[in-house]
Amino acid sequence: MSISHAPPTSPEADISPESASDPDLQPLVPASSRRARVPRWLRRTTGPVLLLALWQLLSGTGVLPPDVLASPGRIAQVGGDLVADGSLPAAMGTSLQRVAAGLLLGLVVGTGLALLAGLFRIGEDLVDAPVQMLRTVPFVGLIPLFIIWFGIGEAPKIAIITLGVTFPLYLNVYAGIRGVDAQLIEAGESLGLSRWGLVRHVVLPGALPGAMTGLRYSLGIAWLALVFAEQVNADSGIGFLMVQARDFLRTDVIVVCLIVYAFLGLLADFIVRSLERLLLQWRPTFTGR
Repeated sequence: MSISHAPPTSPEADISPESASDPDLQPLVPASSRRARVPRWLRRTTGPVLLLALWQLLSGTGVLPPDVLASPGRIAQVGGDLVADGSLPAAMGTSLQRVAAGLLLGLVVGTGLALLAGLFRIGEDLVDAPVQMLRTVPFVGLIPLFIIWFGIGEAPKIAIITLGVTFPLYLNVYAGIRGVDAQLIEAGESLGLSRWGLVRHVVLPGALPGAMTGLRYSLGIAWLALVFAEQVNADSGIGFLMVQARDFLRTDVIVVCLIVYAFLGLLADFIVRSLERLLLQWRPTFTGR
């Protein structure tokens, strides 16, 4: 008695040519690819345009009286007048000089302290505790002391900006240094890198993302500190224009100055983000969908 064995059949054998070419089968397309392609610049400008339209509507219907908040048209007219007579460009130049000086000093102090505390344990023991104590003190509360120490000239204004910039930069650079993977340090040591070589090729590149984040945050604090600094016995700058407008109840001039502050802060952030994309090309990240 012989037993015949049928040849094994593969799953592919059960699929007929007709089913393989079934026109009802559709390729899978990611949901992100099926969305309507709206230009990104249009999406980003929709919100501000709608806000301006609502603002103009409330001003035109009298819900927002001019003495409470001027209309966008009035603000645009006043801004043009301030540019035409040269007062606004001169004030912007003075404020930019103050921010640049304070930011430069804050970068040097904050980065230097972070490198000292992050690279050396003895530096951490000596530096970190005093910095953590000082950063909890509101820098605005130190304005009277700065006036007593430095007078009422440019020095206290730059000192306020420097103090506001130093601490966020210190925290982010320090966290970036201490966040470097220890295995990368061991790999560098096994390759024979010296201490300076480890710092240059491993630690500093690893801490660079945190440093750029700290720089962006420090720029925001710098403009905030400038607002407070220019309220203190200033005779020039954007803050000086705001003080004059407050005395004369000119809400339109105040809003123009606030818009200039916001525009300069946005421009500074754009520059830092462009620098970040340039320096961190080796670090691909998720950009959203």
